[in-house]
Amino acid sequence: MDRRGFLKTTAAAALATAIGADMAETGKKPFPKRELGRTGEKLSIIGFGGIVINGEKQDDANRMVREAIDAGINYFDVGPAYGNAEERLGPALSGHRDKAFLACKTGKRDRTGALEELHRSLKRLETDHLDLYQFHGLSKMEELDKVMGPGGALEAFVEARDKGLVRFLGFSVHSVEVALAAMDRFKFDTILFPINWVCWFKSDFGPQVVKVAKSKGMGILALKSLAYTPWPEGAKREHPKCWYQPVSDPKVAALALRFTLSEPVTAAIPPGDIHLFKLAVSLAQRFKPLTDDERKELEKRAIGIKPIFPQ
Repeated sequence: MDRRGFLKTTAAAALATAIGADMAETGKKPFPKRELGRTGEKLSIIGFGGIVINGEKQDDANRMVREAIDAGINYFDVGPAYGNAEERLGPALSGHRDKAFLACKTGKRDRTGALEELHRSLKRLETDHLDLYQFHGLSKMEELDKVMGPGGALEAFVEARDKGLVRFLGFSVHSVEVALAAMDRFKFDTILFPINWVCWFKSDFGPQVVKVAKSKGMGILALKSLAYTPWPEGAKREHPKCWYQPVSDPKVAALALRFTLSEPVTAAIPPGDIHLFKLAVSLAQRFKPLTDDERKELEKRAIGIKPIFPQ
């Protein structure tokens, strides 16, 4: 693959030139992988978010997934909330399922609804099992109480694991309070949480969650590594699949991803945009832990920026 169409924005294109390699080059050497908590699995440090192929033609989805696998990506995350991403990802993984750690989610909070959605996802994804099944986007304590209460979705998760329909159990969450409570109430295998430099420095959103998850031996999966701030009202969105404004400055984008990957996370899922995904892949291939000076620089840059998740 050449660099044509690699990134659409001028700033991102400048970064593509600066880092000096495309995904074809990336695929010539082993892509970095890390252990997923206590599961025994190793995942690529960048994951492929299913929203990337939402709304795409099947041939294009097939190509995107194939190029990701060729580059060394083995972690794929999808869910019913991402439009027709499941319908696209299933055929795209045909012939490659053994190379993919496939994670899916459900937004259902009750046992019956979660089981029904699980079976729909399995059918759409053309697979007999999921490697990881997660509650999607927990944000309120009331939701957590429901999924963990009598007749809640957790019952469906455990049943599905016992039947071999899913291997590991986890949750994605947008609240520190809910994250800490969920980890306290059940022995989950993974947590999918925003590990973002602006949120970390401006609203203390993340450090306590990472600390507890690490102490429990959980696999920590990161969201929003390349997020910057909410879109200004009325602003034209260059990345329509991103509900937030991603980092556009080339230097800061590199620092932002390295910040996330310098924490004890297994992998980061970039924004749902193919150009930003390719950017993250290229950056991750050259990953180096953030230095103390670089961390201080990011902390200074966060001053005055509105975080996407206030504490």
